[in-house]
Amino acid sequence: MMTPDDPRSAYDKIFSLLEKHHSWMRETINLIASENVHSPAVREAMQVDFSDRYAEGWPGERVYAGTKYIDEVEILGNELTKELFRAEFADVRPISGVLANLSILTAFTEPGDRMMCLSIPTGGHISSARHRLWGTAGRVRGLKVQYFKYDEYELNIDVDATIRKIERLKQKGKHIDLFMFGASVFPFPQPIDEISQVAKENGSYVNYDAAHVAGLVASDNFQDPLREGADSLTFSTHKTLPGPQGGCIVAHEQFADRIKRGVFPALHSNHHLHHVAAKAVVMAEMLAFGKEYSQQIIKNAQALGQALTEEGFKVLAEHKGFTKSHVLLIEVADTPLRNGRAVEEKLEDANIIINRNLLPWDKRFGRDYIRPGGIRLGTSEITRLGMKEPEMTQIAEFMRRIVFNQEATNKVAKDVAQFRKEFQKVFYAFDTARDAYDYIKMR
Repeated sequence: MMTPDDPRSAYDKIFSLLEKHHSWMRETINLIASENVHSPAVREAMQVDFSDRYAEGWPGERVYAGTKYIDEVEILGNELTKELFRAEFADVRPISGVLANLSILTAFTEPGDRMMCLSIPTGGHISSARHRLWGTAGRVRGLKVQYFKYDEYELNIDVDATIRKIERLKQKGKHIDLFMFGASVFPFPQPIDEISQVAKENGSYVNYDAAHVAGLVASDNFQDPLREGADSLTFSTHKTLPGPQGGCIVAHEQFADRIKRGVFPALHSNHHLHHVAAKAVVMAEMLAFGKEYSQQIIKNAQALGQALTEEGFKVLAEHKGFTKSHVLLIEVADTPLRNGRAVEEKLEDANIIINRNLLPWDKRFGRDYIRPGGIRLGTSEITRLGMKEPEMTQIAEFMRRIVFNQEATNKVAKDVAQFRKEFQKVFYAFDTARDAYDYIKMR
């Protein structure tokens, strides 16, 4: 093992590992629902001198000098984001989706207030979880968290049961101050309109965490939260929106001042200015190419769901066409591998990257997130590489060979690498001179 006394060897090893990662990515099928691949233009924007600078505050109100070009880029990023999401206000400063959520929690709630969201087994994100689970809402903001009622068959919020729960809580003096829609497993549009009406009658705020579906929402291919009753929309910028890792908030103008303060000075100091530039680039790309890209993401997800079903997999919500987003949820407890972790590990050995996932009913069967009963797939990255419906059939076959036929992983990995040779370029972007996973050496 290397030691700090051998810094040059460690230095060289770091770059060797980085290059190996890029080489491996060229040979994999990445079905992680929370990942995507940048365009070469987004990568270029992240390499500029902005990464060495500070610009605390809002453009025109900076604490630091030397920001005249940074300000122009950030203003342009906000304007592009407003146009893309048809919003009155946008803030591209949050450095992650979690911090975008926490900024909204800071703007709209006080410690001890109550929030309603989805539980983790039903698709909710850890940023909305309770204190005992070390969730951001409970542990950091000090909120009391209640959960939406959930329909396991429909994979969505149960509207009637949720409204009854809200009324029961109200009768007990337990007012819900903020409703947080959105999820990490998000196959279908959520009933914002019905529940937000109840929220407004009770003087509550409504936020929609679009981390997973931001690209679909922006291109008008999923649902329109700001017109359906949401006060604000938070999202990360690197899932169906194929930008850098980061966060963003859009909202109605009446909430602009409190959200700006919730971002700075409450939670952010400097806000990763090179990522702000990259966010601006991806917003422009999505305005030009987002509708076509998002439509193909959804077509691919539905086609993959059908192909996997035909290969023997239990893809949930078959009666609804599997999904209306980029996400598929698959139960694997009855397969030869028996749990999501085993499936995840075997597929990774075969160059197919997925993640294990809790199912809504797993807790009742004594399962947990380490060995859950399900896996989660997403089609954002493979769609960005130009794959369409016919390729979904081939991917399903690769997965069947591992999970059901239990073929040697090295044999399937070679076939996957051969398959991937035809898909090395980024699509749905202005400039695509570089391959998707090129390692760009600057030393």
